[in-house]
Amino acid sequence: MDKGKFYITTAIAYTSRKPHIGNSYEIVLTDAIARYKRLQGYDVFFLTGTDEHGQKIDEYAKAAGISPKEYVDKVAGEIRAICDRLNTTYDKFIRTTDADHERVVQKIFAKLYEKGDIYKSEYEGMYCTPCESFWTPSQLVDGKCPDCGQECHPAKEEAYFLRLSKYQKQLEEYIEQNENFIYPESRKKEMLNNFIRPGLQDLCVSRTSFKWGIPVTFDPDHVIYVWIDALSNYITALGYDPDGSSDRYKKYWPADVHIIGKDIVRFHTIYWPIILMALGEPLPKQVYGHPWLLFGEDKMSKSKGNVIYADDLCDLLGVDAVRYYLLSEMPHANDGSITYSTIIERYNSDLANTLGNLVNRTIAMTQKYFGGVLPVNDVADDAFDAALKEAALLTVQKVDENISTYHIADAVDAVMNFAKMCNKYIDQTMPWSLAKCEGQKGRLSTVLYNLTESIRFLAVLLTAFMPDTAKAIGAQINCDLLTYDSLSAFGVYPLNNPVGTPTPLFARIDAEKMMAEIEEKQKAAAAKEKKFSEIEGVAQISIDDFAKVDLRVAQITDCVPVKRAKKLLQLTLDDGTEKPRTVASGIAKWYKPEDLIGRQVIVVSNLKPAVLCGVESCGMILAADAGDDNVKVVFVDGMPNGAKVR
Repeated sequence: MDKGKFYITTAIAYTSRKPHIGNSYEIVLTDAIARYKRLQGYDVFFLTGTDEHGQKIDEYAKAAGISPKEYVDKVAGEIRAICDRLNTTYDKFIRTTDADHERVVQKIFAKLYEKGDIYKSEYEGMYCTPCESFWTPSQLVDGKCPDCGQECHPAKEEAYFLRLSKYQKQLEEYIEQNENFIYPESRKKEMLNNFIRPGLQDLCVSRTSFKWGIPVTFDPDHVIYVWIDALSNYITALGYDPDGSSDRYKKYWPADVHIIGKDIVRFHTIYWPIILMALGEPLPKQVYGHPWLLFGEDKMSKSKGNVIYADDLCDLLGVDAVRYYLLSEMPHANDGSITYSTIIERYNSDLANTLGNLVNRTIAMTQKYFGGVLPVNDVADDAFDAALKEAALLTVQKVDENISTYHIADAVDAVMNFAKMCNKYIDQTMPWSLAKCEGQKGRLSTVLYNLTESIRFLAVLLTAFMPDTAKAIGAQINCDLLTYDSLSAFGVYPLNNPVGTPTPLFARIDAEKMMAEIEEKQKAAAAKEKKFSEIEGVAQISIDDFAKVDLRVAQITDCVPVKRAKKLLQLTLDDGTEKPRTVASGIAKWYKPEDLIGRQVIVVSNLKPAVLCGVESCGMILAADAGDDNVKVVFVDGMPNGAKVR
C-alpha cells in the first residue's frame, strides 16, 4: 500500500576525521526509521552525506601536507564505508564538494543577495576555529566557545551577513504555531527562550581569511561560509535550483524530518528555516534533536582514549548486534551510554538468550516432534494461546506508535518483550511434556505453530532494526511472508510448511575472555602509538591541537639586548603583516645581534603575548636544543615573509 512520500535526512558528517560510534548512532537511527517507513508502504527518500568545506579542514589538510580535496576525499570515503558497513539504506550520499551542490549554493547566495537578505559589512569578534563560529564577548562562557569549550581568538574581516533579524518574528510565530516542528519539547523551549526571543543577530555567511570553500560568484575574494553551504544540501540533493527545480525536489520537499544531534539544533531550527523563508521555500515538517551516546558517563574523545569505532565493534560482535545495541540503549531525550562490558552483557541476555534461544528451540522441537512439518490441527485455543496472539498484534501497534514519535529504543524493547513472552509461553505450555502424552499431538502442533507464527512476527518487526537477522529468521522458518501487511492478523504462517535447520543466530560470548582480549588489544594499540607517535616525556597531541599552532616565516629586521636580562634578545620581526612583531628570545648566550639581523626564522605567531623583563613578547621563534649548551636557531632564509610553515 502506497502511503505517500517520506523524506528523511541525517546531518551531514564533517570530514575532519573518521567518525566514532557516537557519530555512527545517527545514521543507524535514521536508517531504522527509513526502513520501517518503507515496510509500512511509504515512498522513502533517505539522505546522508558529508560536509567538506571550511577553515578547520583547510588547517587539517595543511598539517597533513596534502590538499584539502585529497584530505576530504579520504575522510568522506571512511565515513561512507562505515555507513555501508552498518548496512544503512541511504538513497543518496551527498558531498558538499559535488559540482552540482556547489553550483546551486552559489545561486542561492546570489539570490539572497539580490533580494537584500544578504549584505556586505565587516565582522569583528571572537572566533572559534573548531566550531567555525563567531561569538560576541558576552556569548563566551568563561572566555571560551559556548559550544565546544575551546579557546576563541579575536578576528576581524570583511564579510557578508544574512539578515536573521528580519525574519525573527516570522520564525517565532512559525515555531509557536507548529508545535512539533522542534522535537522534543525541551529543545523547542531552549531555542525560543535562549536564542530567538532574546533577539537574533545577523549571521556571518562568508569568509576571506581562507579559500577552502565555495567562491561567491560576484565577489570571488569571499567563500561561502559553512552554514549556507552545509544546510543547503537538504534541497540541493533533491535537485533544487532557484532557476527551476527538479521533479524529485517537487515530489519530496519539504523534508518530513531532519534527524540531527542535539548540539546543532540551533543551526537547523534558526538559520535553516530563515534561509528557506528568504528563498520562499517550505520549511521542513520537523527537526528531531537526538541525544548523545556517551562512553560510560563521558563524551567520546580521542584525547581521553575512550573512542570506540563502529567497524571495530562490527568485527567483534557483528553488524546486527551493534545496530541492536545502538537502537535499544539510547533513550529518547537523554544521553545513552556504551561500554564494551555493557554491550557484551546485552548481546548475551537479549540476542543470544532471549531471541536466539527462542528461534533455535522452536525449530529444533518442530524437527524433533514433527519431522520439520507442522500438520493441520483443529485444537481450540486456551488462555495462553489467546494471550500470545493478543500480544503479537499489540506489539505491532506499540512499534508503530513509538516509531512515529521517534521513541526507537521503546520500539525495540516492545519487540524484545514479545520475544520474552514467547519464551514464557514455552514454559507455560511445556511442549516436551505434551510430546510424551498420548493424544496431545494436536495440542503440541498448535503450540509449535503459535510459536512459529510469533517468530514470523518478530522477523517482520526486526527488519528495520536488525535486517540480516530478520532474513536469517525468515530462512529458518522457511517463510517469505515478511511484509508489514501480513501482520494485520495472527495465523498467516502456512501449515504443512517445512521449517529449516535450527542454526544459532547469536553464539553466546564468554564475557571474561572477550574483555581480556579487548584489554590486550587496547594495550598493544597504546604501546604502538606511543612508540611511533610520542617522544618520551612529551605529551602526545592530536591533529586538533597541532592545527591551533600558526607557524610563519619572519625576517629579523632589528635585534638588541634586553637590559634587564642577560639571556634575552629583543627581536623585531617582519612577518608579512603591516605591523612589526616583537619577540623576546632567550638566545643571547649563543647569538649576537649582528648574527641575526637579516636572517629569516620561524615564529609561533598565535602565541598569547607575555611580558618578559619589561618587553611584551608576541610570539616565539623556533630553536633546537641538543643539551650540553648546544642551541641552534632554525633559519629558513630565502622564503617569503609571512609564508605558513606546514
